[in-house]
Amino acid sequence: MRKAILATLTALAVMTSVPVSSYARGKRPAKPQTKLTQVSDKITRVTVSGDATVNAQPDTAILVFSVVTQNAVAVEAQQENARLSNRVLDALKRAAGNGAEVKTSGYSLNPQRVYKEGQPPTITGYEARNSVTVTMGNLDQVGAVIDAAGKAGANNVDGISFTLRADKSVRDQALTNATTEAMSKAQTIAKALGGRLVRIAEVQEAGAQQRPIIYAETTSLKRDDYATPIEVGNLEMKSQVTVVAEIAIG
Repeated sequence: MRKAILATLTALAVMTSVPVSSYARGKRPAKPQTKLTQVSDKITRVTVSGDATVNAQPDTAILVFSVVTQNAVAVEAQQENARLSNRVLDALKRAAGNGAEVKTSGYSLNPQRVYKEGQPPTITGYEARNSVTVTMGNLDQVGAVIDAAGKAGANNVDGISFTLRADKSVRDQALTNATTEAMSKAQTIAKALGGRLVRIAEVQEAGAQQRPIIYAETTSLKRDDYATPIEVGNLEMKSQVTVVAEIAIG
């Protein structure tokens, strides 16, 4: 009877086993692993995985704005961009408040070309882009910061995301929950085999991964009298733990 149960569980393990490394590379958490190994006549080693997800309230917002200008003359595109970018930087510092970080995160000047079949490309103008990243802890002011950027001259939102800067307690909770799930599986398998869990031979922690909330990418800003509404929501912290346990049978 025990051999029949072992064969069934081993077959299931082969079908559901996924390498832990896939999770470590940033992919979605792997399905729980189950692997049985016969150590001796009375000892069977079981490998199981536990997954856990803990929801948390973000404490940091990261916003990326761009000022994009175009002109037939490169220097004119640059100068117009510089004028507007200075206005945007000043507005962002005022709106984001003390403690916020406002910094330039990218700059480019690119020719705009027209392509015609059988002819070399023709430069018709130039586009200048100056990107600014704002990192702030006052999440209630995110909408106001977006509005201030638009009114000052920013005409693109390259990204808005919410994350958790102080995440140790949430990571610890996710790790605890994943370990508890793995241990529960090992106990269940031991009971199903008519045995008992005697020791934990190995524990592998695949790491906790925070999934930030991303709301927008490459969205044009509109200047109007309406305030921009932002609903933050919760983010997820995921963790996976693999436990190698030894079961005594008989």
